Amino acid sequence: MILSIDEVNDILDRVYEEFPEELFQELNGGVLLLEEAMPDPELGENVYMMGEYCVDEMGRYINIYYGSFAALLFDEPRRVWEDELRITLRHELTHHVEGLAGERSLEYKDSAQLDAMRRGEDWPPEET
Repeated sequence: MILSIDEVNDILDRVYEEFPEELFQELNGGVLLLEEAMPDPELGENVYMMGEYCVDEMGRYINIYYGSFAALLFDEPRRVWEDELRITLRHELTHHVEGLAGERSLEYKDSAQLDAMRRGEDWPPEET
């Protein structure tokens, strides 16, 4: 079932409240739900960026892409949307906390995953 952007915003507000407020320190731009989808042009039309942690001249903020969720979850029940929003927010908050600590482990892991997907390899790689 496709959810409206307003319904997704309400879910995101509830999910946001599940996290300790300390995790949002220095996230001066907050968490933004944007209407657009963010497909990866190198990976085809079925691979989308669900969220993004940003640090720029505007500060630190998280973008969540409603259009990406709608493109991938259009026939999924509300519970799946909620679970995916929670997973995405947790992932982007991890980038934020790591960034504050000067750590980049998740950024490197994300980059390795995208590189593997662009090469047509499975992720995570099978251990031998």
